[in-house]
Amino acid sequence: MNPTKFLSELKRRNVYRAAVAYGVVAWFLTQLTTQVLPLFEIPNSAMRFVVIALAVGFPIAMLLSWVYEFTPEGVVRTEDLDPAQARSVQRATGRMLDFIIIGALLLVIAMLVVGRLPFYWQTGESIPQQSIAVLPFENRSEDKANAYFAEGIQDEILTRLSKIADLKVISRTSTQHYKSAPKNLSEIAKELAVAHILEGSVQKSGDAVRVNVQLIKAANDSHLWADTFDRKLTDIFSVESDVAKAIADQLRAKLTGEEEQVIAAKPTENTEAYDAYLRGLAYNLKAQNSPANSLGAQKHLREAVRLDPKFALAWALLSYVDSLGFIGITLQATESLREEARQGAETALTLQPNLGEGLVAKGYYYYAYLKDYPSAVRYFEQARPLLPNSSRIPQSLAYVARRGGQWEQSESFFNQAERLDPRNVTLLSQHALSYILLRRFPEALLKLDQVLNITPDDVDTLALKASIAQAEGDMPRASAILGPLHPAADNTAALETQVYQAILERRPDQIIVRLKEILARPDPAMGYFNGELRFWLGWAQEVAGDHVAAQESLRHAQTELERFLQEQPENYNLMHDLALVEMGLGNKTAALSMAERAIAANPIEKDVVDGPASIEILARVAAQTGDPDRAVAALQKLLSIPYEGALPVGNAPLTPALLRLDPMFDPLRNDPRFQKLCEEKPH
Repeated sequence: MNPTKFLSELKRRNVYRAAVAYGVVAWFLTQLTTQVLPLFEIPNSAMRFVVIALAVGFPIAMLLSWVYEFTPEGVVRTEDLDPAQARSVQRATGRMLDFIIIGALLLVIAMLVVGRLPFYWQTGESIPQQSIAVLPFENRSEDKANAYFAEGIQDEILTRLSKIADLKVISRTSTQHYKSAPKNLSEIAKELAVAHILEGSVQKSGDAVRVNVQLIKAANDSHLWADTFDRKLTDIFSVESDVAKAIADQLRAKLTGEEEQVIAAKPTENTEAYDAYLRGLAYNLKAQNSPANSLGAQKHLREAVRLDPKFALAWALLSYVDSLGFIGITLQATESLREEARQGAETALTLQPNLGEGLVAKGYYYYAYLKDYPSAVRYFEQARPLLPNSSRIPQSLAYVARRGGQWEQSESFFNQAERLDPRNVTLLSQHALSYILLRRFPEALLKLDQVLNITPDDVDTLALKASIAQAEGDMPRASAILGPLHPAADNTAALETQVYQAILERRPDQIIVRLKEILARPDPAMGYFNGELRFWLGWAQEVAGDHVAAQESLRHAQTELERFLQEQPENYNLMHDLALVEMGLGNKTAALSMAERAIAANPIEKDVVDGPASIEILARVAAQTGDPDRAVAALQKLLSIPYEGALPVGNAPLTPALLRLDPMFDPLRNDPRFQKLCEEKPH
């Protein structure tokens, strides 16, 4: 047969059009069945049958399109038509196939568009069927102090589920703000974009434990599975494994051999060590990263590894707590803390080389202490396949990218993490902080409002909103936010934001009284933060015009801070405090030297988030000690870059509004260069 003539005949008989129409319709039917069949609990084998049937049907359809034609009289063989009639019929058939192709393509486009919409714009059918959220377990123990145990069992079951790659599991940080057995399950499921909810309760009495669990399909509130486990404390791990396996089976999740081993793993044989681990875990799971919570977690995790030195999971969590406390400034940055973080991560990975939590801890050590960002990223990426549902990994990658000045990449990682963990208040707050550092204040406020919708009246979140108002020069709004707050002494960021507000308003009398009350009974666990508060007291007293009292407070602060700097020689935040204290005492050379030491300890090239804060300290010292050229040059640089503000730590960077308000820059008021900076907006 002549190939050219054969191809022309294929075109004349509309075989090409039929092939395109079949392909488009087959793709549409495949997508439709994958969405619809799971709703009726039809097994995956039925979906495979549809795909195979469509594949087998393709050559048959092409043969039929070659042999037969549609006519007003019905289906007839092409060979039975005279040439004129055949051409007319084939044109009509071609038009019909064109309409089929166009219609199918429109449906395909519609599916693609709907598939890209946020889940809250879609129907419940768009939510993956193999998705689950584990709500807080109710503590039914007579001893209410056993609440930590119920929290721990819930988290351990969730952790086992989250290591199954075939499941979508929402992190505990997004579910912990719900009640144990809420009535609005379908609404919660929509908020979390999951199809199933696991509820449970735990009752502990001595060494006996009862765990009740029930798996609920949120769309119709139907109970798919429930069970009660009565076990001894020594056998609690089997409960966590059995529950995870049962849920995986109910949701038809495929388990690899390695995942089955991970789910069945027993982290420790020592029940006392496990109890200490759960207590430490409870502190680590609290929403607020405060000194009190960091110290509580650290205390119990140290006890866990003392009781069982082979407890890899406890070593990993201890290392993570240490690194997070170091970079979050909730633990004292001593050499022993750094060594414990290193040892914890390395011990965990020596005991279990493929422990995802151990790899995360090692990555955090490189990120927090060594500022070795490529190595941190390498460890986080190694952990990703081992912890497929962990929001902590993209969240950690967001932090690393941010420290390296990769703002767009950091934003992308934050968005990834929020899809896995949509109600994690720490994650949302950190995302808001990124916007604050970039001086994108409206976007930051939207994120902070999301946090307040989950945890209303959260002190830290409200303090951050106030710092934005300060940066925008809106003193009445900042005052209205901060006025009702009563932060404890260990809530240093919120407390210092209140002090800064009083100083910016130049009405420090009330806050002086508050600081004196706190410092009359300083908490030793607060470490150098007590000396930092004494600096704030001295500054407030100076603004109030009480120079003698200010000097006394600053000398007291100097003594305390110098002692801690001997223990923490690389702590640049301590150097910031000491530079300002020396400045307040009139020691110009010592103040400038300490500011320069801080810049060298944390150069901007290694840390674009915190590094510029040392330059801000230098600008403040230079302004107060009669070096306007150096102060203005530093301020010009600071207003052109994003960074985390130095006063208070973790707040907004300097803005023209803050330059106009801050008393520390009063010596520059008559300098035309400074006046221009106060008028200009940051680039």
